[in-house]
Amino acid sequence: MECTNMEQKSPFLSKMINAARVYYIETFGCQMNVRDSETAAGLLETVGFSRGTDKESAALILFNTCCVRDHAEKRVFGNIGALKERKDENPNLIIGVFGCMMQQQEVAEKLYKRFPFVDIVFGTNLLSRLPAFVESAEAGSRTLAVDENNIQIEDDLPSIRTGKINAFVNINYGCDNFCTYCIVPFVRGRERSREMQAVVDEAKKLVAEGYTELTLLGQNVNSYGKDLINASFASLLTEVSKVEGLKRIRFMTSHPKDLSDEMIAAMASLPNVCHHVHLPMQSGSNEILSRMNRKYTRERYLEIVQKLQAAMPDVELTTDIIVGFPGETEEDFLQTLDLVEQVGFASAFTFKYSPRKGTSAATMEEQVTDITKRERLQRLNALQERKSRENNEKYVGLAGIVHVEDCNTKNEPVCYGKFSNFKMVYFTGTPELIGQYVPVTVTNVRKNSLYGKTAESSKYKTDTN
Repeated sequence: MECTNMEQKSPFLSKMINAARVYYIETFGCQMNVRDSETAAGLLETVGFSRGTDKESAALILFNTCCVRDHAEKRVFGNIGALKERKDENPNLIIGVFGCMMQQQEVAEKLYKRFPFVDIVFGTNLLSRLPAFVESAEAGSRTLAVDENNIQIEDDLPSIRTGKINAFVNINYGCDNFCTYCIVPFVRGRERSREMQAVVDEAKKLVAEGYTELTLLGQNVNSYGKDLINASFASLLTEVSKVEGLKRIRFMTSHPKDLSDEMIAAMASLPNVCHHVHLPMQSGSNEILSRMNRKYTRERYLEIVQKLQAAMPDVELTTDIIVGFPGETEEDFLQTLDLVEQVGFASAFTFKYSPRKGTSAATMEEQVTDITKRERLQRLNALQERKSRENNEKYVGLAGIVHVEDCNTKNEPVCYGKFSNFKMVYFTGTPELIGQYVPVTVTNVRKNSLYGKTAESSKYKTDTN
């Protein structure tokens, strides 16, 4: 049901179009949210706004919210509350809040009532209507709009890309998995795949604009195409890989239950598909995986890892892990540590379980105490730090191609970027290298990164090694 409320203010406080018309967007959450913010920026620039570099100079401030973790709401509410004084000083300032958190009608209404100085509150599904909401704000009206059901794929929306060397491309939206701890299916909706040709056309357009590296995005990229005819993630990788001038293809996020042998074969055989998989493990205990509704076992997860490593010896794996899920015993946690030890992840995003209202896990019995969760997280992080260090040390003396992302020129000029398999590398260099593919030999390591020096390019056959 769509809930829309446009509240007329007094003429005295009516908005006037700000001559500067500068916007600023602050984004919370995942790469999908970053991509939504790029679309929001494109929509604003089509109606005469220009990008600002900070909140202080902006005539329009937007917050793109995330609802995956419990503390996200507190962070967003705190950021919004801090703007009240500015709004009092400048009634013409427009403040808007959108994103996954605002797709929850109860939360959107709470924010709308708590912060009467916020002009626009709307859910992710209504992003295309942003220009109309801004026009209403400029005319003196407040907007509250949440549409829980009308979820459509819109391929023709403008966007302003923020990545210097890598561009995000959505391939599917939503999620059908309903993990018991996750709110995403309730705010992003059920899975919908974009037509393969639309994805390929966007890839071609981005390459024409100068991008040579793309990241395909989805809540679960492995299930791409299940709602289409004769489409799969492996077939999509094959078609996108044919785009002339595209040197690197990345993707995230993968769900283990849908990672197929066909996909592994495509990764291994297509020269511009990067050998990196972000493969959320969440737990190493079959009992906890079952309570999470993850639909795979630790044995199946390890089998997938072994297949990936057999097909691509240089593949790097990263993951997500939750500790302290309801019912997690010390034995369950030890099984998680054991699986981390066996797999040897390059890095991991680790979290204490955080109850999300509206999910079944939030009402489960046997909630783990915060003290226990903190203690387990410390032990997990200590193990992962050791595994990351071991993973990095194996690169000393090896060489590869770095796609340069940026440079730090404060002291000695240092450039940084990634090998194809997602390993971050730092080396001495200057800003003109940004966007270039540079051969680098690793000379030493630090806690989370590799350090090296430029190598002779004659040793390399392609730009994607």
